[in-house]
Parts: sequence; structure tokens; C-alpha cells
Amino acid sequence: MIRLSENLGLRADAVRNRDVLLQAATRAFASADAEPSMRAIAREAGVGIATLYRHFPTRESLVDAVYRDQVDRLTRGADQLLAEHPPADALRLWMDLFGDWLVTKHGMVDTLREMIDAGSLAHVETRDQLLDAVTTILDAGRDAGDLRADVRADDVAAALIGVFTVVGSAAREGQGARLLDLLMDGLRPHRAPSAPSD
Repeated sequence: MIRLSENLGLRADAVRNRDVLLQAATRAFASADAEPSMRAIAREAGVGIATLYRHFPTRESLVDAVYRDQVDRLTRGADQLLAEHPPADALRLWMDLFGDWLVTKHGMVDTLREMIDAGSLAHVETRDQLLDAVTTILDAGRDAGDLRADVRADDVAAALIGVFTVVGSAAREGQGARLLDLLMDGLRPHRAPSAPSD
């Protein structure tokens, strides 16, 4: 008979294994040119294929879990960044998180498309979550006088998708970073030039 403490230990191991698998899958999807195999993901996690299938019986269940985990990180990230930075700085840092999320999607895009087409992924709900995260930062920025009041979350999202489509995974460096900084300049309130002093 398994004692309660042993059962809790087994559950803790299962949670730990699931987290390790999610992290490994995220890395594999982010670095792959094509969708990695389930076996490659298990190898990346340092577990057997049976352990992977015990937690994620299908590729779709794994993609869904990684996708939702990344969206949760993005939505939580907005609040965390706002707690630690002025709104404009928080938004610029959030843009980097958004870029990481887009890069992760690269290695699972075919499965995501199939899931969206089949209606098994709440794509609209996810979009709304992300727009709510941007709105939270924009509202804080408007209240602080840090960001323009006329900017909408969907405008920011469209601009970010455009930047990351052009520069890909290198958006934190070189041209990508410059484009994000230019976007941020456009999101700040316009200040009238000061009058020249006599």
C-alpha cells in the first residue's frame, strides 16, 4: 500500500517531469527549422519517450500545453513588468517576451494551424488575453503620462507582428532592436518643443 507521503512524492515528481517536458519542448520548438519529433523532445528533456507520452499522449496535447504556457507567461509578464518598471519600459520589455513567444510558435506552426482549423485551440480567446495584457500596460502608461492615450492594443500587436515577421528571431539585436525602439518612440506622447530661451 502506498502511503500518503509517498503518493505526494509521486505527484511532485509528475509535476516536475511535466515542467521539464514543457521547458524542453519550448526550447525545441524555438530552435527548430521544422517541427521536432516527439522523440527529439523527450531526448531534450532527458526522459524516455514513454514519460513524454504519459504526460502528453499526442503532439497536439503537447503543442497546446506549450502554447498556453507561453500565453500565460506573457499575460503574467505584463503585471510583473509593470510592478518593477515605468509603463513605457515595461512595454518595451514585454515586446521582447512577445518575440520569444513568436519564435517558440515557429517550430509548431503546422500543428497549431491544424488545431485552429479543427477548432481545438481557442485562438480567439488567446488573442484576447494578449490584447488585455497590452491594454493593461497602455492604460498604466496613459495614466502616468508615459504612453500616448490614443494607441490601441491591436495596433501595438499588429506593429509587433510586422517587426518580428521582417527580422525573425533576431529582433533583440541590430535592426530588430532598432525597430522596436522606433516603435516605442512612436508610442510615447508627443511633446511640444520648448521655446528658445532669450
